Amino acid sequence: MATEVPPKKTPEQKERRRVPSLVLVHTGNGKGKSSSAFGVVIRSVARSWNVAVIQFLKSGNWNTGEERVCREKLGVDWWAIGEGFSWESEDLSKDEAVAQVAWAHAKNCISSGEYQLVVLDEVTYPANWGWISKEELVSEVIGRPKQTNIVITGRDAPAEFVEIADTVTEMRNVKHAYERGIVAKKGIDY
Repeated sequence: MATEVPPKKTPEQKERRRVPSLVLVHTGNGKGKSSSAFGVVIRSVARSWNVAVIQFLKSGNWNTGEERVCREKLGVDWWAIGEGFSWESEDLSKDEAVAQVAWAHAKNCISSGEYQLVVLDEVTYPANWGWISKEELVSEVIGRPKQTNIVITGRDAPAEFVEIADTVTEMRNVKHAYERGIVAKKGIDY
């Protein structure tokens, strides 16, 4: 039984203004960070924006549903440049080098001015591991073309990323099927 009553007056608001672009950070230990970013991708495509997605952990071998539909049906420029889960790696120095290649590509996408949305999926991990420079990422995002929106995803978003963001959402894990031994499900998790 609900104990709250619906609000009867508009919440107080600051003066409203439009900005040419935003920076969003989706972080936290719960599920839904990338999924939320891909929701933004859908909205952007619906507005005829050019969209780029750069994935820093998933490789092109993962065959995810979101990549398939975004590339093949929606015309999103999508690069899955990662090497997969770090705990499955046989050579973390190779994974680091691949993350640096992904970052070089992401920088080009951001600075080109070609995209109205650039998603840096799971970029917090290589940034936190010291594989790519947090300071360089912050500088690139701050100096982006004025019409380029950025979405950053991944657990443990560094304070520097939170600071430059216009919107930060933290996904909190309450319960997850994986904790009960249930493997990732096609159509739900990828």
